[in-house]
Amino acid sequence: MTAVVDKRSELDQALASARRNRRTVGLVPTMGSLHEGHLALLRAARERCATVVMSLFVNPAQFGPGEDLESYPRDLERDLRLAEAEGVDVVYAPATEDVYPPGFSTTVEVSGLTDVLDGDPSRRGAGHFRGVTTIVAKLFNTVRPEIAFFGQKDAQQALVVRRMARDLDFGLEIVVVPTVREDDGLAMSSRNAYLSAEERKRAAAIFRSLGAVEDAVRSGETHTGPALEAGRRALAAAGIEPEYLEARDADSLEPVATFNGRPGKSVLVAVAARVGRARLIDNVVIPGNG
Repeated sequence: MTAVVDKRSELDQALASARRNRRTVGLVPTMGSLHEGHLALLRAARERCATVVMSLFVNPAQFGPGEDLESYPRDLERDLRLAEAEGVDVVYAPATEDVYPPGFSTTVEVSGLTDVLDGDPSRRGAGHFRGVTTIVAKLFNTVRPEIAFFGQKDAQQALVVRRMARDLDFGLEIVVVPTVREDDGLAMSSRNAYLSAEERKRAAAIFRSLGAVEDAVRSGETHTGPALEAGRRALAAAGIEPEYLEARDADSLEPVATFNGRPGKSVLVAVAARVGRARLIDNVVIPGNG
């Protein structure tokens, strides 16, 4: 049976046996509103770890001004049912005032990787990733997992967390699980719930745009500019103007001009676009062929 705790002391008690017996603890951080993408993370953790902890916390620090903090989908009872069905051992669902008590004044920030794409100040801004890394650092210190699991859909977030874990010597493994998609390719996201039927149909063009980039590369295009233009045309056909559709080094997030001539270097093609109320992101990784 899944233990549900909301205090650090309760979490320590729930994990005491695992720590005493040196059983591998895996952490899956979530903001709830679970979907198949989250469940894939939980299953990956269940395969690798003797004890699985899922955090459930809608983190206000990673929402920018005007974003959907208040309306973000929440359904605690459903999330707990799904977690138990996936064999989660402990759900850690702290209150905001316990995570950020009065006088809280410390943040964790990763520079460089957070200056582009979703970290561009003209988009979500650097505050978004500062909020992510601060809460994840707190979870790493609180849960003390050996392995933590993140989704490829949030590729930039996974890179940032991996860099933070390395730089701050957290001494744990970061596992990135492939994106889970709907039948038409739309990446699973809690924010998909915002889409009307018509918007849901249009949103499928986001994945088609990434496919258009991949098709251009398979057809012999070596420069990122023309390939990205093919992706923009696929979005335009659905009446979608992207916030960004960019090609960047899959490790450093530096901009890249070509897909070849870079042995061992993959290219991350990342897209963000608003469809109705929903801000949706997605990406594909194109292996280097140099």
